[in-house]
Amino acid sequence: MATAHEYPRYADRIVVDPGIMVGKPVVKGTRIPVELVLRRLAIDLNLETLFEDYPRLNLDDVKACIEYAQALVAGEEIFPSPAPTEPGRTSPTP
Repeated sequence: MATAHEYPRYADRIVVDPGIMVGKPVVKGTRIPVELVLRRLAIDLNLETLFEDYPRLNLDDVKACIEYAQALVAGEEIFPSPAPTEPGRTSPTP
């Protein structure tokens, strides 16, 4: 868990960019959403199966997804922050 002066470990592995997967948090360098990783783990905790289906993922990516979700549930400030939208817009421009 990150303190006020500590940058969370997941921050280097999770990206939120409106130009990638409509701004969903994804594993950096991939188009694999955090949500997909968590959904797969909820169904099957076998990491070998996950890595066979998504060979670009590694253990540190999975840990980052879990830590990111934990921070969301705990109501902590999330890094990286989503990109701001233009005034008057409800969603980022594609």
